[in-house]
Amino acid sequence: MDIDLHSREVLLCVTGGVACYKAADLASRLVRAGAGVTVALTEAACRFVVPLTFRALTGRAVHTSLWETSGGHDMEHIALTEQAHVMVVAPATANILGKLACGIADDLVSTLALTASGACPIVLAPAMNSRMWAARAVQENVKTLRARGCQFVGPGEGRLACGTVGPGRMAEPEEIVAKIAEVLAKG
Repeated sequence: MDIDLHSREVLLCVTGGVACYKAADLASRLVRAGAGVTVALTEAACRFVVPLTFRALTGRAVHTSLWETSGGHDMEHIALTEQAHVMVVAPATANILGKLACGIADDLVSTLALTASGACPIVLAPAMNSRMWAARAVQENVKTLRARGCQFVGPGEGRLACGTVGPGRMAEPEEIVAKIAEVLAKG
């Protein structure tokens, strides 16, 4: 599937889960589709993948903290979402879904999501253990986020990192790119 994302800016937010390796593939696919990709990583995501991986794939600085500055007077967490046509959280862990549903902004990614709300669409690609995905609290958070306009892609079913089989796998990068294109086409 050829998807053209030229002149589109994607803010890719990566949270801490085993599926982080797919986020690197996603960043690469977005760049090949012509998108400008800016990456923000949570502290937990940095335990799975290093920022340098995304810098090499996107050719851009990678953001990891609310407290970093570009040297200007812009508040990075606001400036990043003002430039984005779409914000994507992949993987979207149970933790970040809960934060977003409750309006908690205690790290860069959750703060970016609050500032993106209303500024650009948000696409979430959940990834977690099947029992976590089925948990009532998680499903209520998903319902809340859908009601607020967040778009979901996945999760898929299959073998999970813990060895069990079931729902909870992050959607494949090509599925996420297709969802991004669909969301952007809607305006």
